[in-house]
Amino acid sequence: MSMFDNEGGFDLNALLAQAQALQEQVRSAQDELGSKRVTGSAGGDLVEATMSGTLELLSITIKPEAVDPADVESLQDLIVAAVRDAAHKAQALASASMPQIPGF
Repeated sequence: MSMFDNEGGFDLNALLAQAQALQEQVRSAQDELGSKRVTGSAGGDLVEATMSGTLELLSITIKPEAVDPADVESLQDLIVAAVRDAAHKAQALASASMPQIPGF
């Protein structure tokens, strides 16, 4: 489908149809991302964070050996690192899933 009509002029209807098709592809990709799961980890898998493909934090798993009442700060750092790892994976998944716009 071209954005130009047979006389070389701009075809607004074709542009609108392409925009609608792209919008539907984005909506479909977002729906699919919502059902996908990624897991980030830290500390050799002592802490794991699971997110949806739409960056919703779904769960945190902490192994008992990561819990030291005398060193809560390290556990906090592991949680932050695991969530960041999951977020990076979810963002990469989203980038790969979104339709590419020609010319951009």
